[in-house]
Amino acid sequence: MAMDAERRQAELIGQFSAQAAALSSAPQLAALVLEATSHPALFAFSELLTLPALSKLAGTQYASSLDVLRLFAYGTLKDYKSNSGSLPALLPDQVRKLKQLSVLTLAESTKVLPYDQLMQELDVSNVRELEDFLINECMYSGIVRGKLDQLRRCFEVQFAAGRDLTPDQLTNMIDTLSDWLETSDSLLHQIQEKIKWADTMSEVNKKHQKEFEDRVEEAKKSIKADIDLRGHDDFLSESGGIMDFEEDRIRPKRRRQPMA
Repeated sequence: MAMDAERRQAELIGQFSAQAAALSSAPQLAALVLEATSHPALFAFSELLTLPALSKLAGTQYASSLDVLRLFAYGTLKDYKSNSGSLPALLPDQVRKLKQLSVLTLAESTKVLPYDQLMQELDVSNVRELEDFLINECMYSGIVRGKLDQLRRCFEVQFAAGRDLTPDQLTNMIDTLSDWLETSDSLLHQIQEKIKWADTMSEVNKKHQKEFEDRVEEAKKSIKADIDLRGHDDFLSESGGIMDFEEDRIRPKRRRQPMA
């Protein structure tokens, strides 16, 4: 589901980017910003901010459209209310979209959102209205998943789509990833050294084992040769005794002469 949502976001961004590239007048580009920020399925806007075509709005009477686009990329409903004097009035679809984005922003910092905090941030007057908004506009749209806990008066977030990163957040993330990569490289080097040491010790152990087995084999051969030699000598000794005994038996005995 998450992959499908990301694919849909990418498709919409591609469509609006292509439309912006084909437009030349500031009013048309301002209308495109209005359409994008009102679209019910688009929740990422930072890529649109970087489009060269939209830079044509700067310095014109439609320059506030860039501020609106920036608000939808990084801001919340509370930010809009704080700067409403310098921003154009929002359409109902834009207000709903900004409330949805506000929920995503809150979910980035904590996974348990109190009803009181949500009602204040979303400018909602009662719990029923808040729960209807969370169910119909947030959970059904797929940008968040969670559980409404009426007893504890909170929304437990299980999943929330990510928002655009501000330039500062992106820089911090790059620094964090760079530190992680450096630490990983160092750890990998240590592991490789330990593997190398283990391989060396394994070879040394194999060499010692071979030397030991060779000495055992030599000892076996020496003992066997000694046993074989001793056995042969004993056999010869025993054979010599038998031969002497046989000779005594077959040698004729001399008769004694009678004494005169």
